[in-house]
Amino acid sequence: MKLGLEGRVVLITGGSKGIGLACARGFAGESARVSIASRSEENLQQARQTLAKEGLEVVTVRADFPR
Repeated sequence: MKLGLEGRVVLITGGSKGIGLACARGFAGESARVSIASRSEENLQQARQTLAKEGLEVVTVRADFPR
């Protein structure tokens, strides 16, 4: 599907698992520049590796509010 997202920047919170990861996959597959955020560095690393195996590149950001 061509959505005209080439070069657009997309930030997905909760992007390391589930629906967020699926969205990252879809946007990256449409040639958008994708960044995913999560509270877990481990989950981010795993998501980045999974997407890289599919030929997709994302930037990861660990993000959480201090308590």
